[in-house]
Amino acid sequence: MGSRPRRWIGPRIRKPRFPMATGNGAADVEPQVQAQLAQLTSPWFRYLLTYGPLPALRKLDRPVVALNGEKDTQVPPRANLEATRQALTGGGNAGFDIVELPSLNHLFQTAQTGSPNEYASIAETMSPIALEAITDWIVSRFGAARQ
Repeated sequence: MGSRPRRWIGPRIRKPRFPMATGNGAADVEPQVQAQLAQLTSPWFRYLLTYGPLPALRKLDRPVVALNGEKDTQVPPRANLEATRQALTGGGNAGFDIVELPSLNHLFQTAQTGSPNEYASIAETMSPIALEAITDWIVSRFGAARQ
């Protein structure tokens, strides 16, 4: 006789236990892990992971600029920008610009690889390329004086 398959009732989530780190001012890591778990399982984060912006983009009747960094590994630029273009066009919006910014990551920082692992090592907060693209778009659309 074979063993009976166990009925799957969903994932078992156990509270992780970590020993307190000691020495050289090291902090207890458990509160950090718990904070991360709380964020990753929050209603807001679940909403973020399931949100599909295309219906909202189709309804936009205002000027739009869509920007992606060429090295964005979190939101693939070519696919995202093309889907944005199709949604805006499909909704009848002709007043938009689509821009892929060279050498920039998801945070619009000048990057080598675009990996999130690189974020903390980049001193630049936001690339001048991104700031200039945004400024130029606003000026071209709304005629504000550039200083």
